[in-house]
Amino acid sequence: MSGEVSRRRVLTGLLVTMAGMRGAMALPGAAPRIAVIDWALLETLLAIGITPVAAAELVQYRQTVIEPPLPAGIIDLGLRGALNFEVLRLAAPDLILNSGFHAWADPNLARIAPVLSLSIHRPDAAPYAAAEAATRALGDRFDRAVAAETCIAATARAIDVAAEGLAARAGGRPVFLVSLGDARHVSAFGTDAMFGQVLARMALANAWMGLTRYSGNAPVGIEALAERPEAWIAIIGPTAPDALRGLVRSRLWQALPAVREDRVVILDPVNPFGGLPSAARFARLLAAGIHAAGIHAVGADGRRADG
Repeated sequence: MSGEVSRRRVLTGLLVTMAGMRGAMALPGAAPRIAVIDWALLETLLAIGITPVAAAELVQYRQTVIEPPLPAGIIDLGLRGALNFEVLRLAAPDLILNSGFHAWADPNLARIAPVLSLSIHRPDAAPYAAAEAATRALGDRFDRAVAAETCIAATARAIDVAAEGLAARAGGRPVFLVSLGDARHVSAFGTDAMFGQVLARMALANAWMGLTRYSGNAPVGIEALAERPEAWIAIIGPTAPDALRGLVRSRLWQALPAVREDRVVILDPVNPFGGLPSAARFARLLAAGIHAAGIHAVGADGRRADG
């Protein structure tokens, strides 16, 4: 009974809040009320200066996506795979932004408000170009075309800045881009991933030459990293502490040349299925990691990267 009472109190509070918001919406020139399911679209919307009324899985967004930061007041719609349609209905959006990742929800979403689907990560498109296209589409839709072009230019500039001197610091070596599954397995990002495409823009070669899914990653054992002994290894967060501790204790891991020669960097969390803000964040973190580790790393010619 107490759980039901608490639930009613929450919904009552939401009803009061929504009533106030709907009143504000009646003002001339009020911005449209947008709900967002897909994180890549959420970060893109924020990057062009639009705050949605509601979005999905905000606690995890703050831990995994991080940039752009979430303004206060956005209603959390719950997990992306288990949306709270009751709260979404109370949020009274004019439009719901979704992608192919969460297309299962479209029939239910359409009963609440029109749905606009924009997919950055899909089999038939390079994600970086698709992210630019999605940014322009949102800019055009919400009268933020100038902000969209600014975001596109700023992302390209951020990647260029991060790339300055990086190939030399990396010693001409390729880079494995991986996320850690457990102490024995990683997911490798290929050239079809957003991370892989940003890596190419930074004039660095991708060490992973195997097959990937359209999402850009393939689960492999850590022994696969020994196939390119000259490569750097970049572990992209979030990384489970238990998995990282197990990896560090692994004899196979310790035997990798990259580990012995200080060519491993561990990055803070970055959204692998993000938009342009995630692309810029990844470039900045990778460059910082390689520059820091590269002080002691051995170059492809056998010389220290700093000497």
